[in-house]
Amino acid sequence: MNNYGYQQYKQQSVNTMTSGELLLLLFDESAKRLTKAEMALKNSDFTMFEMSVNRVSEIIKYLDSTLDKSYEIGREISRLYEYFQFQTARIKAGRSVEQIHELRSMLLDLRNTFKEADRLSQVDVVKN
Repeated sequence: MNNYGYQQYKQQSVNTMTSGELLLLLFDESAKRLTKAEMALKNSDFTMFEMSVNRVSEIIKYLDSTLDKSYEIGREISRLYEYFQFQTARIKAGRSVEQIHELRSMLLDLRNTFKEADRLSQVDVVKN
């Protein structure tokens, strides 16, 4: 397959996503990176482990930076992201598979909450 064509397809796909879809994509990427970190830890590949956990931290920082903190919900979610950042630091320091599982579970729970909220908002748009 033409690699350039595939890259164009990926770029076009991202450019046409809704904000809700992009949010879910970031959460999915975080979960994937945590899985990579777990596998790297089991294989004693500490370089890949660090890179994967650092990427999760970068994604969480980005998500936090996109929040509108003039609303209470934005401030609450920001506190949750702050906790996720604390968890990534604990994972890096302790290199614990259990902590990776815990953070991945929390991220996926929040992802599913946002997915449902996006679905409900789309239903409201269609009704009106």
